[in-house]
Amino acid sequence: MRYMATYDMMETLRNTNQWLGATALSMASYPIFSMTPNPVFQWMSAWGEVTERTFARMVTKPDWGIRTFTCVDGRDHLVNIDTIVEKPFGNLIQFAVPGRKPMKRRVLLVAPMSGHYATLLRSTVKSLLVNCEVYITDWHNARDIPVSEGKFDVEDYTLYLAEFMRALGSDIHVIAVCQPAPLALAATAMLAEDEPEAQPRTLTLIGGPIDPDATPTEVTDFGRRVTMGQLEQTMIQRVGFKHPGVGRLVYPGLLQLASFISMNSEKHAKAFSEQIARVAKDQDGDHDHHNRFYDEYLAVMDMPAEFYLSTVERIFKGLEIAKNEFTVAGRQLDIGKISNVAVMTVEGGKDDISAPGQCVAALDLCTGLPDSRKVNHLEPDAGHYGIFAGKSWRNNIRPLVLEFIDANSGEAQKPTAVKKPANRNSAA
Repeated sequence: MRYMATYDMMETLRNTNQWLGATALSMASYPIFSMTPNPVFQWMSAWGEVTERTFARMVTKPDWGIRTFTCVDGRDHLVNIDTIVEKPFGNLIQFAVPGRKPMKRRVLLVAPMSGHYATLLRSTVKSLLVNCEVYITDWHNARDIPVSEGKFDVEDYTLYLAEFMRALGSDIHVIAVCQPAPLALAATAMLAEDEPEAQPRTLTLIGGPIDPDATPTEVTDFGRRVTMGQLEQTMIQRVGFKHPGVGRLVYPGLLQLASFISMNSEKHAKAFSEQIARVAKDQDGDHDHHNRFYDEYLAVMDMPAEFYLSTVERIFKGLEIAKNEFTVAGRQLDIGKISNVAVMTVEGGKDDISAPGQCVAALDLCTGLPDSRKVNHLEPDAGHYGIFAGKSWRNNIRPLVLEFIDANSGEAQKPTAVKKPANRNSAA
């Protein structure tokens, strides 16, 4: 019960701060104060508005906000979000564009389950929707999943990915972003052993920790420094009575957010103080840069405890993927069995989460593929976010990924070589 108490305490603090912001905004905006203008009320109102919005967005799942799309016919088409496969811990959804001619490229985006919703990849989806049929894994907030649905760890995640790939067929092109990269590799290996014809055409791994020890970062150092017992005692709590998942062990989103912010606390403090000043001067906007970024950044979800702990223990500490020793349901998978799949890795030269060297390790594990089916691209000036959603993605990486997909879109049984051979520093 003490875990429930701490979980509810965090929600109480969040709710209280949201209420304080709303109260300050309401009080400072009271019409009678306009009779004696005072900048104090203006600043109080601005502080209240920013504070209320900040703490309210922490428990709200962002909307995809992709409602229409202009196609090559020059007309705007509605975008429907259709559920293809529905599962307790996450769905496979499609961004369907009715009235548009079906695109030859069919892409499955594998979103991370790392504290933020799949909407973190909104800009990635928009960029691919231009000339691809886009599907994405939409993971659920663990606090809303009843305990009766059972556990969800790295093995279950891998089984989900394999099921999603089977549902979409072998002409799918998989793009895994960050945390799910090693598990997408494992799911492909599972299909290679069980149903070779169900393997995807291509597998693109972007900034993922395939071998966390290849290039140490603060994230990998933390994983090595703390024990599993310490993580379980300090990070894991039980969902309170307010939510459908009452009693479920989770790594709370609010606790994750506190960790995110502490890594760059001065930068965030400056951003919010500047936003308060803009609001006070009536220079803000509902969709200005600050609000667009923090509406997504502050929207966090609870992660199943067993998924978080097994990720640290098996991917970072045990290096099961890096050593090709990953097991699912008691069976060891062999990444070397992957065949008829072209594999591309993308890394950012300034990535401080998954540093260069961690993701490209996947190519060495794919011993069953010729070098002509392996490609690595290193984007020198890109950070972690930039390699899948920033300017580097839009201008440099996305064109290379699409070129890689096109070069390997033929029959799976007839491998086609890409334009350049694979090495650890070449572009696609």
